[in-house]
Amino acid sequence: MASNQPREGRYMEESILDNQPIDLVLASTSPRRKQLFEQEKLRFRVLSAHVDETLDADLRARPFDAVQKLAEKKAHAVVNAILADENYRGFLVVVGADTMVARGGEVFGKPTSASDATRMLRALSGTSHYVHTGVSVWYCFAGEHESDFSLAYRSFTDTTRVTFRQLSSLDIETYLATGEPFDKAGAYGIQGSAAQFVQQLDGLRSTVVGFPMERFLHEFADVVQRVKLS
Repeated sequence: MASNQPREGRYMEESILDNQPIDLVLASTSPRRKQLFEQEKLRFRVLSAHVDETLDADLRARPFDAVQKLAEKKAHAVVNAILADENYRGFLVVVGADTMVARGGEVFGKPTSASDATRMLRALSGTSHYVHTGVSVWYCFAGEHESDFSLAYRSFTDTTRVTFRQLSSLDIETYLATGEPFDKAGAYGIQGSAAQFVQQLDGLRSTVVGFPMERFLHEFADVVQRVKLS
């Protein structure tokens, strides 16, 4: 597995952060990620931009790296959109995220149909799988003059191992009837009815929900504190 150390972009002068109000943007329309941010009482806005999420075979075979790459693409696209559309001035922090479910070399995305969701849940039944969530945080400062501009980012991937109990056909059928599986990677949401499927959880529950909030709060404590105080 690839290193779990954060990846860093271009260095940003620490002094740039001083005394600047932070404009925090969540680059995702996921209601689950939005709820996690709201639970922490963070002042933020939501904005997403379309990105091509197609992965080449090599990257798709490495979901740990793939989610980080996609999180970076999503956050970067929003940074570019804000700078282009808003003639932006100020200190912008954009957070992107992406989640994948993987087991035995297979990646389970969002199901395309009821039969696809059934296939995924049967494959996960009675086994362990990994949920990888990549996070990319982009810092952008744009001053009054064009030369007064800085850009940097930090990215990481967090992984949780999830073990499902053996699922019966009735379990799967009943769960499909709730409608929960159809907008979720792996065809299940741990924060919903599928919580009853989980036999063991090794890692952060929030990573499975779609955003490793505890790790984000720790690694970006400076940003979090200033957003809460502002």
